[in-house]
Amino acid sequence: MLSRRNLLSGSLAAALAASPLRAAVSFDGKGRGFELAGQGQVVPLFVEASDFTGVIRAARDLSADIGRVTGVDAQLSPTADKGRMVLIGTLGQSPLIDRLADSGKIDVASIRGKWESYTIQTVANPAPGITEALVIVGSDKRGTIYGIYDLSQNIGVSPWYWWADVPVMKRDRIQVSYGRYFQGEPAVKYRGIFLNNEAPCLSAWTAEKFGGMNADFYKNVFELLLRLRANYLWPAMWNNAFNEDDPRNGPLADEYGIVMGTSHHEPMNRAHKEWTSRRPGNGEWNYATNRPAVQQFFREGAKRSKDRELLVTMGMRGDGDVALESTGGIKSDIALLETIIADQRQLLVEETGKRIEDIPQVWVLFTEVQKYYDAGLEVPDDVTLMFADDNVGYIRRLPTAQERATRTGGFGIYHHMDMNGGPYSYKWINTNPFPKIWEQMNLALNYGADRIWITNIGDLKPLDPSNFF
Repeated sequence: MLSRRNLLSGSLAAALAASPLRAAVSFDGKGRGFELAGQGQVVPLFVEASDFTGVIRAARDLSADIGRVTGVDAQLSPTADKGRMVLIGTLGQSPLIDRLADSGKIDVASIRGKWESYTIQTVANPAPGITEALVIVGSDKRGTIYGIYDLSQNIGVSPWYWWADVPVMKRDRIQVSYGRYFQGEPAVKYRGIFLNNEAPCLSAWTAEKFGGMNADFYKNVFELLLRLRANYLWPAMWNNAFNEDDPRNGPLADEYGIVMGTSHHEPMNRAHKEWTSRRPGNGEWNYATNRPAVQQFFREGAKRSKDRELLVTMGMRGDGDVALESTGGIKSDIALLETIIADQRQLLVEETGKRIEDIPQVWVLFTEVQKYYDAGLEVPDDVTLMFADDNVGYIRRLPTAQERATRTGGFGIYHHMDMNGGPYSYKWINTNPFPKIWEQMNLALNYGADRIWITNIGDLKPLDPSNFF
């Protein structure tokens, strides 16, 4: 029988293939393969200092994970000359990995230039002083990180080892069959969660355990997302401002490799709480009557995180999670929204120094917002259009063939597994049928809504069985 936790740990099942290592790891020592651990010994790991900080951090996690399984942490070696080793690196960031690729010692043709792809290979005599190696190579930062965590999961460390206290089975020996294992690009480019409706459950717990929703809390969220091969987060916002609650939050997310965004009604990387905390000096949240103040608010958001990996929420809704205040009818409202988006794009160019086409942007067609698009609102083609469900898990609209052919920004889905509001609220209880989730998201995938998927999972813990299904 498939358990509730196994269901969710098939996380993002429509977006990601099964682990290429699943059948390659064994613990009895009967087959032929690279012995990661045995007879009380664990092979050392090597990752170059020139690689991404997030990759080096994940390598430390692998060291600890091997210790959780065998009782002996793997040593992180400063040099690559230890006989038998695990070599970890990202193409273009690790000189050793690049030399192995250039010399033909490892085959990276299937991942070079790809998004979040990786290969894990056993190699004999890859470099002077190394007789045998297990090599984990990523096409980019998250590709390498996912390869590291793939090995962790297949030696027996669940992504939920911390959040759900999943026990780790002890092993005396770990072996990886000789060969090459490959994971290509995910079917959905950005995959993440929205921490929402977080009071009092999550907010009270974080206040007690961490002193608030700070970096000490979020590092556990970031790690979980990466272990589940997710990459995107809308942070808690009911009474929180991610970047101002703790100045470490934003840089830490970028270091880990998490793409940060903001919710459907929080444009330009600004939390709604950042606006309300500045009242009354900033005036009303109204672009038609208070444009200079609102525009400056947007500009500060663009400037603050210009060097981090973001998905910028575009457009504007009302003051909080409500509809935009009408300016005199739908045609007038559409004209205002088109002005807002044009101005936001100009601010992004001015503050980042990048071409607008090189800045990932998303406009969320949530509740009343979809009517503006259906009524003719023109959104630049490079902006991802994120269609929303009806708050209870049924997608309201999908892209047409003509839209798919013309919009370079693609399409996404905003999905709910938790709702606080009309037509009714469902918090703190898991009422999401897995077949419905699969059917709706598979429909989205088949219709090309595959650029971004994000699901509102409330305050996280009550919905463990559904969070990443």
